[in-house]
Amino acid sequence: MVGFQVLQRQAFASSADVERFRSLPVANISDAMNRLSGGGAGLRPLHRQGLLIGPALTVRTRPGDNLMVHKAFEMVVPGDVVVIDAGSDLTNALIGEMMIDYVRRKGAAGVVVNGAVRDLAAISAGEFPVFAAGVTHRGPYKDGPGEVNVPVSIGGMLVNPGDLVIGDDDGLITVALADIDVVHAAASAKFAAEQAQMEKIAAGTIDKSWIDAQLIAMGCPGVEKRTDAA
Repeated sequence: MVGFQVLQRQAFASSADVERFRSLPVANISDAMNRLSGGGAGLRPLHRQGLLIGPALTVRTRPGDNLMVHKAFEMVVPGDVVVIDAGSDLTNALIGEMMIDYVRRKGAAGVVVNGAVRDLAAISAGEFPVFAAGVTHRGPYKDGPGEVNVPVSIGGMLVNPGDLVIGDDDGLITVALADIDVVHAAASAKFAAEQAQMEKIAAGTIDKSWIDAQLIAMGCPGVEKRTDAA
């Protein structure tokens, strides 16, 4: 029944995929995906520190209700990232300290809540990755409906069950299963190029002539073409 169902994932990112992406910044992955994907600037890491990365176990729930979140937590296998779409509603917290400790002990790699959480002091003191849109003390209901392992939208970013979810201090991004290899190659190349640029900055050999060249090409007044003597 659409809107009230529990499904199983048919495929998901492997532990090898997780390890390949672990050292890549979200910003480089985003650049490799032409900056068209992202979990929304409002979804922020609330934990003290630590990378969020793993295959998505998705939940779509009615705002303010966490019945299906509890069911999804029961289905977690080690390494999963539980991605909860509550429609960005901040009226009620969907999870708090007890549920987070429970799913952490089951081996989850983190939780993303497109909605609110509570018990911020406990979350912010720990290293278990929690991303959320907001915080409120008001607790949830447990009436349903909801769905587990269906496509969800998190801040405009589509997340399919099993997709690779990555989150760092800059935010969240999802890599679709079919795109993992090509995105990894492009993001790795971007990361290597930026490291080379950083080395040139440190050595004072960075070439910034492209700035004036771009402005001249765009017809910007007041910018003169540089000569060899310059």
